[in-house]
Amino acid sequence: MRTGALGTAFGRFPSQLNPNLDQAREHLLAWVDRFDLIHSHRARAKFSAADFGHFVALVHPHADRRGLELAADWFAWLFLVDDELDDGAIGRTPVAAAALAHGVRGVLRGGGNGDRGDANQALLAALSDLWDRTAAHGSAAWRARFVDHLEQCLHTAAFWEAGNRIAGIVPDKDTYVHRRRHTGAIYVCMDLIETFGGFEVPPARYRDADFSGALDAACDVVCWTNDVYSLEKERSFGEVHNLVFIVGHHEKLSEAEAVSRVCAEIDTRTEQYLAFEKKLLTRSGPDHDPIGCCLEGMRTWMRGNFDWSSRTARYGHAPAFSTSMADPASDRREHDL
Repeated sequence: MRTGALGTAFGRFPSQLNPNLDQAREHLLAWVDRFDLIHSHRARAKFSAADFGHFVALVHPHADRRGLELAADWFAWLFLVDDELDDGAIGRTPVAAAALAHGVRGVLRGGGNGDRGDANQALLAALSDLWDRTAAHGSAAWRARFVDHLEQCLHTAAFWEAGNRIAGIVPDKDTYVHRRRHTGAIYVCMDLIETFGGFEVPPARYRDADFSGALDAACDVVCWTNDVYSLEKERSFGEVHNLVFIVGHHEKLSEAEAVSRVCAEIDTRTEQYLAFEKKLLTRSGPDHDPIGCCLEGMRTWMRGNFDWSSRTARYGHAPAFSTSMADPASDRREHDL
């Protein structure tokens, strides 16, 4: 797969790394063990090789140690839920998907964290811990926005994506691009920029057209970059919710042509982000203006996601993939929740 062209899109943003990386890695493994989220030695090897601690250290280079550990836990939880919805039984069983979405809503809105008979008990208990540690850092308006984004993420993945899989539907490009911002939990992750940065974007400024434009552009850059690097893995188990596949399918392009097309669109979307950013910065106040701080977080998200996606063993780019993760008997992900 030719992805070298992506480097030009991200050369505008410097690569940075949080000095608390090692502590975040150690903390994360202890946290997933505490909530019994990984059930086998092979799954633990796969999880460790994906290196979500490195991901958060790239994306949040200025977070303090406690913030980086919380970020790592959120990333792990979101990726584990994504695996269950993408290729686990939950993602192909409407009743199971609805139960998970209902359980998440209950945790976020104070309805408990699952009973002992709940198949999602471990996930919901872990979410309860995350929400307790996160909610105290935001205002009522921020908490409402975050909850809405997380619920939209789960609802879109559990029903829209799952419905497409069951019916064999390949969505059109425009619909996919819009819904991908939710299924990728990227609005959720962008909300967390404020939590770990110690600031908050006021509701009126969050709804500003230029800010919304910058946010959506940054979200698209992150999601589409992920689609480029995860394509081979996702296609190995028949996943159609990937921009490269969708472009190739509907425009009858070869895989190489579709990859080139999406890489070019990522570059264009990055330029659009920079145009919105320029307009916003001309209107910003002092150095610690929340809009400027949030834009800096979007930059580190775009660059950090590129750095991690292009190297992580989760998508087969690191040597560890062939030694500790490969399974010649199966190309599908192992379900461990």
